[in-house]
Amino acid sequence: MTGWIDEVKEKIMNDRVTLIGNSIVQHGKNNDRIYLMRLSREDFPSIIGRLDELAKEERYSKIFAKVPAYAKDEFKKNGYLVEASIPRFFNGKEDVYFLGKYFDESRMLENRIEEINEILNVAGSKKEEEIEFFLPSGFECKICNKSHIYQMADLYKKVFDTYPFPIFDPWYINKTMDENFIYSSIWKNDLIVALSSCEMDIDSKNVELTDFATLPEYQGNGFAIYLLNNMEKEMQKRKIRTAYTISRAVSFGINIIFAKMGYKYSGTLLNNTNISGNFESMNVWYKFL
Repeated sequence: MTGWIDEVKEKIMNDRVTLIGNSIVQHGKNNDRIYLMRLSREDFPSIIGRLDELAKEERYSKIFAKVPAYAKDEFKKNGYLVEASIPRFFNGKEDVYFLGKYFDESRMLENRIEEINEILNVAGSKKEEEIEFFLPSGFECKICNKSHIYQMADLYKKVFDTYPFPIFDPWYINKTMDENFIYSSIWKNDLIVALSSCEMDIDSKNVELTDFATLPEYQGNGFAIYLLNNMEKEMQKRKIRTAYTISRAVSFGINIIFAKMGYKYSGTLLNNTNISGNFESMNVWYKFL
């Protein structure tokens, strides 16, 4: 038990979420990057230099920044590339841009670009397909609560080798429930067999739909699309305007699901995330609810 706790602590330390000024930043060796998750206007534009200093000090190979439209041009002047964008992201008004700055040219090289393009083409061809939302007999869908956190963490450990956030840690899941996350789950008797999450920005009325996972022995039952539909309804009740996801670019399944559900592809984040043991490019999809 102690070894597992130490491993979790190491992951959290390596990918810690902190503040630079009043802006929220995640950085660490696991993803070998800085992620500017939320830019505070009062930190702009001085934060650009501070991010550079941190990247050079820690020898990170990428900075990934999610910024409002007002900040885009200044970031671009300082070497950032626009990798994706979502219109009317903040309160249904201001656009958001996903930007990348690279300190190692090799991190910009995507060796599976043909596969990614094939997946996007297949996903695009599925947009008009009719969707049925149902659970097989014996399964039910629930919103998770804190009594479920240990089983949730265990499911994520079984599905992913590595992950950009410490979802293997019950403490982390408990903390996110106190903040702005809602977890949706599918159960068979007393066992959670599939999970997903909503990370809400209540003030800006947007939500990231993420952390989709199904136990291997229960895959192929359409649980992800059922969870996605369920989460959309929950977000509509809460007056959330824009939903988006950052999905694995080389996954046929998850990209097809979002395309079929009416999400629009808006760009690919190159070698952005350490997930299941490797750096992977990620596709951004969005939908107005």
